[in-house]
Amino acid sequence: MADPKSAATDGNRVKDPEDWTTGDEPATGAQESYLHTLATEAHEDVPEGLTKAEASQRIDELQEKTGRGR
Repeated sequence: MADPKSAATDGNRVKDPEDWTTGDEPATGAQESYLHTLATEAHEDVPEGLTKAEASQRIDELQEKTGRGR
C-alpha cells in the first residue's frame, strides 16, 4: 500500500478547486460543518452560499490561520 504522505510525489497531485468539474455545485454538508468550526476558532464569519470550490479554498485559508489540517 502506498504511503499517503508521498501521494504528491507519486503523480497523484490534488487538483486545484478551480479545476474541479463539480466545483460550482453548492458546498457539501461536511464542508460547511468544518468551515464553521474553523471560522469559529479563527473568529471569522462564513459567507452563505459558497460553492464546493470556494468552500475548499476558504477551508485551506482557515486551516493555515488556525494551524489545523495540513
